[in-house]
Amino acid sequence: MSRSISRRALIAFGGLALAGTLTWAQAAPVSFQVPLTGAQQVPPVQTAGSGSADLTYDPDTHVVTWNIRFSGLSSQATMAHFHGPAPAGKNAGVKVWLSQKGSMEMTSPLSGQATLSPDDVKMFEAGDMYINVHTKNNPNGEIRGQVVPPKSN
Repeated sequence: MSRSISRRALIAFGGLALAGTLTWAQAAPVSFQVPLTGAQQVPPVQTAGSGSADLTYDPDTHVVTWNIRFSGLSSQATMAHFHGPAPAGKNAGVKVWLSQKGSMEMTSPLSGQATLSPDDVKMFEAGDMYINVHTKNNPNGEIRGQVVPPKSN
């Protein structure tokens, strides 16, 4: 009987140790910054405007949060999005609205969060998404930045 109890205790302890190991293996959220410039637009836009996006991404929940600041744009900012799939130098369609959908006016800073779809997660993690800030004078986008999350170890 004591042999049976010892085996059960060992199995239970092993299971708890494994569960603890799996918890340690979970990836922590990563924070990084994306510079936004007219030179990154396709084709490039001559603008005094610039910006930056502070992003935090949780690979376990697929939630991305953003705080985007911009200034010096040629006209009123109208909308902002994640676009993909596209490497730097290529254009793609809208994947996630960063500004309020339907509103054609936004101000800096712009903050929010979204849960990415499984397909969007693949694009985001591969660096195949970009942020685009559109303006009245540049409806296809005035400033842009490629989203390249840091690689986790």
